[in-house]
Amino acid sequence: MIIFKNVSKIYSANCHALDNIDLTIGDKEFVSIAGRSGAGKSTLIKILIREEKPTQGQVLWGKQDIVQISNRDLPLWRRQIGMVFQDFRLLPNRTAYENISFAMEVGGRSNQEIERDVPQLLKLVNLVERAEHFPNQLSGGEQQRVAIARALAHRPDVLIADEPTGNLDLLHTWEIIKLLIKINELGTTVILSTHDRDIINGIDKRVVTLEKGKIIKDDQNGKYILF
Repeated sequence: MIIFKNVSKIYSANCHALDNIDLTIGDKEFVSIAGRSGAGKSTLIKILIREEKPTQGQVLWGKQDIVQISNRDLPLWRRQIGMVFQDFRLLPNRTAYENISFAMEVGGRSNQEIERDVPQLLKLVNLVERAEHFPNQLSGGEQQRVAIARALAHRPDVLIADEPTGNLDLLHTWEIIKLLIKINELGTTVILSTHDRDIINGIDKRVVTLEKGKIIKDDQNGKYILF
């Protein structure tokens, strides 16, 4: 379980990115963090992955306050989190298989584990037949599915998808959303950050809406968006 307790992030007197956020995300939950550009979504995620620290408040991951994690221990702790971004961030000179296996190699996984897990991840994202293709040989939707498989390589407890469909057309957008829902149904907590109202209304999952750094709505069925 993830708990934000009275979390604020102040960059300057005129820039309060987050303002007294109280938010609880349960295990195996699917939550969309919604809001316009500048609403505070990215800051919330940066604090959650400890890329930044809040000006005030606590962020509890289970019983641990992640604000207190030392820089030395951060890399190991972050293996509990899978990250997916809008721009895919694949290695251009490595195949789909190699992009996933490289992440596992860096994480210290054995060759045996890599040979066992990469095909399973490719099967999960429906890319077995594209395993030996390079990123420039894949569509945008396929590249994002590789990125999702890579994010799952360490079997994280939480998958954070930050505007994952921002560079995709409508067809590939819904392929990615359906995949995220499937991953959630398999037991991984999914946090989706997006400003796309159609996506949110089509998922029918919990939506937390931010506006000017504050939570203005927390809707369990995701049908009514205020922005």
